[in-house]
Amino acid sequence: MKQKFAEALRQYRKELYKVEHDPDELEALTKEALHHSREALDNAYHYHFHRLPDASRAEIINMINNYTLEALLPPIVEKITRRQVLLEKRLELLVRLFEEALDRIGEDDEK
Repeated sequence: MKQKFAEALRQYRKELYKVEHDPDELEALTKEALHHSREALDNAYHYHFHRLPDASRAEIINMINNYTLEALLPPIVEKITRRQVLLEKRLELLVRLFEEALDRIGEDDEK
């Protein structure tokens, strides 16, 4: 049984390495992360003034908002989304490993 678990763990590590380093997998991961990033950035909230400020102050606030949404936020959101997608893939592989381990325990109990 120990050997079966070691084999399942080895297979998990191999699949994980493939997800993290294979060029095709990385390209798919990047596309998915960029898709989620664009979706998140498209849902950016806009600030609404409660009282109308003077024109120069409103212009400065709009410039800061535009700079943040166009220059600062996209790379940060992309990195966070990429990590999230990678963690989801790792979790998916880990669940598969756990299911396989439970199946092997069940097989041993039947014997």
